[in-house]
Amino acid sequence: MRICHLGAIKERLCDMKVLVILDDVNDVKQLEALANETWFGLGSRIIVTTENKDLLRQHGINNTYHVKFPCREEALEILCRYAFRQSSPRLGFKKLAESVTWLCGDLPLGLRVVGSSLYGKNEDEWKYTLCRLETIIDRDIEDVLKVGYESLHENEKSLFLHIAVFFNNKDGELVKAMLADKKLNIEHGLNILESKSLISRDGGIRMHKLLQQVGIQANQREEPCKRRILIDAQDICYALENETGNGIVSGILFDTSGINEVTISKRALRRMVNLRFLRVYKSSGDGNDRMDIPEDMEFPPLLRLLDWDAYPAKCLPLKFRAENLVELNMRNSQLEYLWQGTQMLTNLKKMDLSCSAHLKELPDLSFATNLEKLDVSFCRALIELPSSIGNLQKLDKLNIGYCESLQVIPTHINLASLEVIYLTGCLKLKSFPVFSTTIRSISLQRTGVEEVAASVRHCSKLLYIYITECRTLKSFTHLPTSLQVLDLSMTDIEMIPDCIKDLQWLDSLRLFRCTKLKALPELPGSLTLLTAEDCESLERVTYPLNTPNAQLNFTNSFKLGEEAQRAIIQQPFLDGSACFHGSTMPSEFNHRARGSSVNITLPSSGSSTFKACVVISPNHRQHARDCRIVTLGCRLIDNRGWYNYIKSVFLRHPEKSTGMRTKHLCIFHGTVPEVSNDAVFEVYISSENQLDNYKIIECGVQILTNEVDIKSDRGSVDYDYSSYDVDNDRYEFDDFNDVLYDSEDGLISCDSESDEQEKTSDKVERR
Repeated sequence: MRICHLGAIKERLCDMKVLVILDDVNDVKQLEALANETWFGLGSRIIVTTENKDLLRQHGINNTYHVKFPCREEALEILCRYAFRQSSPRLGFKKLAESVTWLCGDLPLGLRVVGSSLYGKNEDEWKYTLCRLETIIDRDIEDVLKVGYESLHENEKSLFLHIAVFFNNKDGELVKAMLADKKLNIEHGLNILESKSLISRDGGIRMHKLLQQVGIQANQREEPCKRRILIDAQDICYALENETGNGIVSGILFDTSGINEVTISKRALRRMVNLRFLRVYKSSGDGNDRMDIPEDMEFPPLLRLLDWDAYPAKCLPLKFRAENLVELNMRNSQLEYLWQGTQMLTNLKKMDLSCSAHLKELPDLSFATNLEKLDVSFCRALIELPSSIGNLQKLDKLNIGYCESLQVIPTHINLASLEVIYLTGCLKLKSFPVFSTTIRSISLQRTGVEEVAASVRHCSKLLYIYITECRTLKSFTHLPTSLQVLDLSMTDIEMIPDCIKDLQWLDSLRLFRCTKLKALPELPGSLTLLTAEDCESLERVTYPLNTPNAQLNFTNSFKLGEEAQRAIIQQPFLDGSACFHGSTMPSEFNHRARGSSVNITLPSSGSSTFKACVVISPNHRQHARDCRIVTLGCRLIDNRGWYNYIKSVFLRHPEKSTGMRTKHLCIFHGTVPEVSNDAVFEVYISSENQLDNYKIIECGVQILTNEVDIKSDRGSVDYDYSSYDVDNDRYEFDDFNDVLYDSEDGLISCDSESDEQEKTSDKVERR
């Protein structure tokens, strides 16, 4: 059909049912000319693709769909279609193809252009392209992507450039504080960038890797004297040594890799009066670390971001002023202190001094009332925290881990916003005060802590306590009812208080290698994971266990007595399971056979439940290593040879575990599907690591056909305890996903016998 004028569309298609697709629309006039929905017949569909959401709103289009990036597997396939003319990488090119896919950021346009350019290329040419992609964007890709950037007004261009260089993947509120300007509405600018699909916002601000490259290239194409951001290392060296900077410069991104020596003159930075963002870092360790900084060097007064990795001086210059700082990062520095006296730090939101091994003291933080994150981890010379930390009412995360000299922490403070505190590795810390009643997570691994502070009972939002490898910890008496995870692994804890049964939100109790623990009290029914591995003194558990959904892990706890073993076997499981040392099949498992399969006879009517026991043995002695997962699964094979998968239990070997040392029994329940009466019950083991080498010695099944049988399963059984192998080690059931949620307030004191009064509370559905 020949179209002589735009009106011809309306004239010729007005009564027809049509499908109209308008691709890559960038002007509302295109929609007005081509997509007036009143022109076409009933049932017509108009599909519009655009990068600018505002165009759709202006034209009254409300039914929109946001096209997401392909997943990593789909992106790899797209690349391969163009690079290899097939759906998967050629032999020997898989890692290279995955690296290219990652550098293209899963963007189909980039995958198509780069993939086409790599067609028929050898391995060396692929590696060369990889190096180029890290710093240089392909011209064809840039020509398409820069259209959105070039359509921006000057203020939005500046915002785009600063996000591309400094603030990609950063917290949205932090970025707003960084870029706040009386002459510029930052929220409006961000909305424009988002509407043009140049950024996305999900709490943080995200910009695609290739769009970042567009921004960097656009900045570098400006005349040197007009560049707002200095990026080229040689240009920066010249400006710092010769004081050639000017008031146009707002940011410096200085990668010192490959620079033999950096000399900074006294007033080089001061001359850049509008410098607000300074980041100095080394992308690769090349051994060239010499940097000469004059003691009286002057920083510009408007500085908001000071991010200087491995700062070489003992302190910041005497005239340094921090009143405009929003973020101060001085990781791996030679600092002994920051400054003397008190600075106005009301704009400061984040301070990171981690790995500054010589840092002896923190500054007065009395005026840092907006500070949200403080990290002084691995500051091994730091002895105390200043009392002014009590003024940080907006602080939500405090990391003082591995401050090996730390001895003094202020007491009698309550930080209203603090949720997470890390004290791991503070070896000289004997006690810890509770900083906040709003705390959600406390980490005290490898400290000298001797007791859990009684005031922890007032922390009604506390979900996680980690006190592993604290051999000085003997007991505790107070816990809040909100607790979900309690990890006491590798401590010298001698008893678990009876009040543990009242923690009705407790999901995970971890007692790995608690070598002095002798007994377990009644546990809460909410428990999904109990790790009691290598508890060499453990003899007793409370009967009945009443933890039907718990993974009970008693690996290598060889002193478990007959009553304890009986309690574990008689535990009525739903989603749970149990593992403990042993080599003889209990007599209640009447269908049994050596090896990994057994013939069973099923009830003639309907489905039923079963209880299974598997005897497992390690093939060889294992060594401690990182976490890994072993799967114990079972399936039914009917008389037609069809497989019915009915149950899997995931055994997680935690860090430092050496796995089972000898034969163990694994017990679990499940539901039998409706199959023929005669079937084969088969058990198998698989592992993501071939070093986890176990074999199945024997398997047994008990069919529970009705409610009476299920209930009787809890009663007495004829069980042969005469033969058990004894050895020592550990593994853990099922991955545990921590879930954050607000729990009801509640206190428990374990000083006296627990209340027998029934507690009632509104329980919130867990997500």
